[in-house]
Amino acid sequence: MSAQLEQKVLDILKRIDDPQKGTDLVSAGMIIGLQSKDGHVAFTIDIGDPARAKEFEPIRKKAEDAVHAMEGVLSVTAVLTAERPSQPAAQAPQNPAQPQQLMPGVKSIIAVSSGKGGVGKSTTSVNLALAFAAKGLKVGLLDADIYGPSIPRMLGLSGQQPISLDGKILEPMENHGIKCMSIGFLVEEDTAMIWRGPMVMGALEQLMRDVNWGELDVLVVDMPPGTGDVQLTMAQKVPLTGSVIVSTPQDIALLDTRKGLNMFRKVEIPVLGIVENMSYFSCPHCGERTDVFSHGGARATAEAQGADFLGEIPLDIKIRETSDGGQPIVISEPDGEHAQAYKAIADKVWFKTMEQMTGNQGPKIVFD
Repeated sequence: MSAQLEQKVLDILKRIDDPQKGTDLVSAGMIIGLQSKDGHVAFTIDIGDPARAKEFEPIRKKAEDAVHAMEGVLSVTAVLTAERPSQPAAQAPQNPAQPQQLMPGVKSIIAVSSGKGGVGKSTTSVNLALAFAAKGLKVGLLDADIYGPSIPRMLGLSGQQPISLDGKILEPMENHGIKCMSIGFLVEEDTAMIWRGPMVMGALEQLMRDVNWGELDVLVVDMPPGTGDVQLTMAQKVPLTGSVIVSTPQDIALLDTRKGLNMFRKVEIPVLGIVENMSYFSCPHCGERTDVFSHGGARATAEAQGADFLGEIPLDIKIRETSDGGQPIVISEPDGEHAQAYKAIADKVWFKTMEQMTGNQGPKIVFD
């Protein structure tokens, strides 16, 4: 970037203030990583505390728009980042290798993950949580998919916001007999979460630590797809009881499933099993079955990897419609075959969860 253009961008950003600090973004030292190439400008706004994310989103947009209006600027990307100060040494846990107890009242935590997006992980998470509740368990659901939160819509809570009774701790939202929390409750539904890693990690920790989860038998965590920062943060910060991996039967999804399975094993989180979603399609008119994405691949992968196969869920319009409508199939048609399939999977997962809880003191996190 030429010194002249850099100075012009900084001059523009000096007109935008941080309302808390009472000074402009540049003078406050919040603009970092400013760069440009062929008229495309990018910079990061360091807001310091992840709790300020909602407050700063319109400021980020204002800064982005102001720079974009400059002559010669073709595009602008402004992102938020934050790094919460580390815990003081005097308060640090004696054994930093052990996960912190962010949710002391939660007896077991199950991460529902997938190696890639679009395989129905969130639908599985919601119906699995509701199936646990149908067993009489006290259940919570944490939407850890920061970039693509979908739990508010699936639980019929879109547009609602949690409250805080003391100004510090949020009360979880509730519907269909389960507690839930999601970044989707704190930002507008169509807001793009343009956040760097530290910002995401800070937000995720707040969704666990600063929420009144109370006493739960099980917390289901809807993980983002892949094997990145969120997965490692959960392994380091949370005593996960185990993980459930969701995959479709096609080869490309199964390749990523194996990566996810190996990732959990690397950090010594028990893999409770694999679910094959969109396993097959049955025509609602003639009943003919079609294996749209092949069939049986997840079962074969589970057997090859020494993991349990938990069950298969078909590709069915009712599952999609009920999830989109905020009335998941386990609630809307509790005696139907699809709900029974989810409940059968929940039974297997809960049995294996109880084995983990009674057979050891929780996973030990080890990194090479």
